[in-house]
Amino acid sequence: MNQQIGQLSLLVRDYDEAIRYYTEVLDFELLEDTPMSETKRWVRVSPPGSTCHLLLAKAANETQEKQIGFQAGGRVFLFLYTDDFWRDYRKYSSRGVEFIREPAEESYGIVSVFKDLYGNLWDLIERKQ
Repeated sequence: MNQQIGQLSLLVRDYDEAIRYYTEVLDFELLEDTPMSETKRWVRVSPPGSTCHLLLAKAANETQEKQIGFQAGGRVFLFLYTDDFWRDYRKYSSRGVEFIREPAEESYGIVSVFKDLYGNLWDLIERKQ
C-alpha cells in the first residue's frame, strides 16, 4: 500500500489576506484559486517542491471563526521542513514573523517555533541528514 496526505484544510479569516501571507511572507506557491460560489473559493498553497498542500478555507460560521488560529488547541500544528534553517529563519524574522521559541539544536535537527498570521503554531525544521 502506498498512501500520503495530500492536503490539510486551514481555517482563515479572509482568502486574500491568507494568500498574501503565505505567498509573500513564507514564499509558498499559489497552486489554485478557483471560485466555487459568491462566498467560497478553492484556494491551495504549498511550499516550493512539497507534495502536501494547504487548502485555505474561509471560516463559514461563528463556530469555525472561533477556531481560526486554534485548530490544534494551542499546540504546534504544522511542521515546515527546510534545507537551510538559518536562511529561512532570518528571512521570516525580517518579514515580521514572530518566533516564540529560540532556535535549538535537537537530536533530529535545528528547530524553532513560529506563529502564522492567525496564531497557528509551526515548527521550522532543518532535519539532520
